[in-house]
Amino acid sequence: MKAPFVSALIVIILLLSGFVSEAQETDLIYDPNAIGKLQVVGAIANAKDNRKQVLLQIGGNWCKWCRLFDKWSRENAVVDSILKADFVVAHINYSKENKNEDLLRQLGYPQRFGFPVFVVLDSDGNRLHTQNSVYLEEGEGYSEKKVVEFLKHWNRQALLDKTYESKP
Repeated sequence: MKAPFVSALIVIILLLSGFVSEAQETDLIYDPNAIGKLQVVGAIANAKDNRKQVLLQIGGNWCKWCRLFDKWSRENAVVDSILKADFVVAHINYSKENKNEDLLRQLGYPQRFGFPVFVVLDSDGNRLHTQNSVYLEEGEGYSEKKVVEFLKHWNRQALLDKTYESKP
């Protein structure tokens, strides 16, 4: 009588573990199979069409801080609204499966700062800034004030000449 119960319990556990691993697969932020250069081309085209900047979030699914920033930035209403209004965000993978080395060489080796690392491009694809994410951290997470300041300093409006022209 115990054997069928144990067998049924094992089957249920195996089924549930399959659902958990499937759920984890769909929560992947970075696609190890994606070609970073093509992602950037698409992001630049989107940014040009929508008058935005490009924010490359470079990291990997293996990176705790990369996953934390992605989740935090989507759940933080202020940061999420700035990202949606001012940037086209592309998650560029860096992992043992795909380091996107050609792209990172072209971007000036941003991986030297660790992960995640953020690279801001204008809508013509010019690299404007590379941000070491450690300066955006606070405690065991990210600082809303620091992240907002970073995003506001590198959005399209901040870089327009008319923003700084003196008014008579």
